[in-house]
Amino acid sequence: MKELVESIAKALVDHPEDVHVTENDEGRSLTLKLSVHADDMGKVIGKQGRIAKAIRSVVYAAGVSQNKRINLEIG
Repeated sequence: MKELVESIAKALVDHPEDVHVTENDEGRSLTLKLSVHADDMGKVIGKQGRIAKAIRSVVYAAGVSQNKRINLEIG
């Protein structure tokens, strides 16, 4: 799951070397924290949060197939 978020984020930003995802697995719950370069924050969030919402939708769908509840934090 971590690799999925990294690959999506790296495709969106100007500084892909600054994309980092940390993973915290708590049984049936998985928390992913995405951090990017400050200049790229707007590109990952998008207008009115549309891109962030789309990334979350993809991650949630992937989590359903693994029977996990996924929480994606961007910051």
